[in-house]
Amino acid sequence: MAELIFKDLSFEKDKGRIKVNFLKMFYFYLDEGRLEKIAPFEVNKNSIVFDGIPENNARKKFDFLLFDSFKNLKNKLNNKTTIYIHQSSGIPLIGTNYFGLIDRGTNIIEVKPITSCNISCIFCSVDEGPDSRRKVDFVIEKDYLVNEFRKIVEFKGSSNIDAHINAQGEPTLYADMVELVRDIMSTDGVKTSSIDTNGTLLSKQLVDGLADAGLTRINLSLNALDPEKAQKLAGYPYNLNKVLEIARYIPTKMDLIIAPVWVPGYNDDELPKLAKFANEIGAGKNCPPIGIQNLLNYRFGRNPAKGASMEEFYRKMKEIEQKHNIKLVFDKAAFNVQNLPELPKPFKKGQIIKAKIVLPGRIGNEKLAVANNRLISVPNCDKDEGSIVNLRIQRTKHNIFLGELLN
Repeated sequence: MAELIFKDLSFEKDKGRIKVNFLKMFYFYLDEGRLEKIAPFEVNKNSIVFDGIPENNARKKFDFLLFDSFKNLKNKLNNKTTIYIHQSSGIPLIGTNYFGLIDRGTNIIEVKPITSCNISCIFCSVDEGPDSRRKVDFVIEKDYLVNEFRKIVEFKGSSNIDAHINAQGEPTLYADMVELVRDIMSTDGVKTSSIDTNGTLLSKQLVDGLADAGLTRINLSLNALDPEKAQKLAGYPYNLNKVLEIARYIPTKMDLIIAPVWVPGYNDDELPKLAKFANEIGAGKNCPPIGIQNLLNYRFGRNPAKGASMEEFYRKMKEIEQKHNIKLVFDKAAFNVQNLPELPKPFKKGQIIKAKIVLPGRIGNEKLAVANNRLISVPNCDKDEGSIVNLRIQRTKHNIFLGELLN
């Protein structure tokens, strides 16, 4: 008898197939006939037992079947195709804003372990959520993400690194979040860490786990205290009372910033209320209690209103400050941002390079290509995965690359 036990997989029978749940929110199916070819089997919650076969043989054959079946990974929230990026995938974690790691030349390293969101904010700049038009989702192996993160930390050579987990979506959907934070905070040179979250999936137990792992701050996207306005902005069923309850609990365990987006015409009157709420619950012990964000209009985002210019934004914030005797505008020093060397860029703008198409992109006919251990976004690309193409580099800022297809 061979019993194969898994941490990240669970199994259940489903109409003649075996449903495999991966990292809680993803799934794929295994055909019972293919499993029977390995040996007679029985599935339990986190294990599969094969009868009459040595464990090494069973594991080798089952791993091959798993590898093949992962191509059909789906997201439970939206049933979209999901791509698992792992250490052996050959996919770099630098070069795209979708997932992986971003270094913008400061002590802050952005960590993006997952895409997807459980709500559909009407102002979402990346069009995430259950109704998203994005084509595919991505999830990153925790150990791969940590190993690549540590390489950037070592390059920075600073003892004041801030790890900022700001997924393109809702990061608390990531099943390994507590372990990710723990590994990040055990890295030499990392001093602080934070997560951007809408708060709807937080519980006191999860906050406790994150605090124990070393998380130093939660940036809570709370956009209104009025229930109707909060629901409207969330664009999806939204339990405001639950979010407010967890907001009051967070400052007992770690720092908190209330981080609303100002959506002109929707939550103008809510901003001073949110600032007062932040102060009342003890947010901002070692950081500002509130960090209001300006609505930025993006071509592929949701744009329910026209965002104000930065000049108009700061003028509006100053008006609210004076009228309500509260502080809303904070400089970079309040967030402990320091300039540090940025990772070298292997390409220059205008350079023509050869690259390999490796993944679908998330927008339209976009594909993602690889060259020199960097990902490159290639819009309007009809080439199949595996194709070698010529690209003209059009963007290199912060090691986020855009390439124009030339053939």
